[in-house]
Amino acid sequence: MVKKTTSKKGNLGAVVGLGVGIAAASVAAYLLFGPDGEKNRKKVVGWTVKMKGEIIEKFEKVKEVTEPIYQEIVDEVSKKYSKLKSIDKEELEAVVGDLKKNWKKIIKEAKPKKK
Repeated sequence: MVKKTTSKKGNLGAVVGLGVGIAAASVAAYLLFGPDGEKNRKKVVGWTVKMKGEIIEKFEKVKEVTEPIYQEIVDEVSKKYSKLKSIDKEELEAVVGDLKKNWKKIIKEAKPKKK
């Protein structure tokens, strides 16, 4: 009879993936429903939603979201959008600035609440 063994390492990957997914969802929720959510929702234009979605997708692919990784992902995605003629460069800079400025608030919201 073959004995089945389970590895704790296999479950760790799922836990890390879940944590990254929660962090990405927290980023999106904060941007749209946080203290400046109403203002952010009013600003939302089709390309900003798509850009933020791409940023969130990239978050889900990394093991841990740190500030340098966050800044790098935002820069990488914004570089793609800066090449599009249909996007106002000042508006793009404003959106990127807001994303970068809100790192501390986003990470604070993503951390589990203490009871």
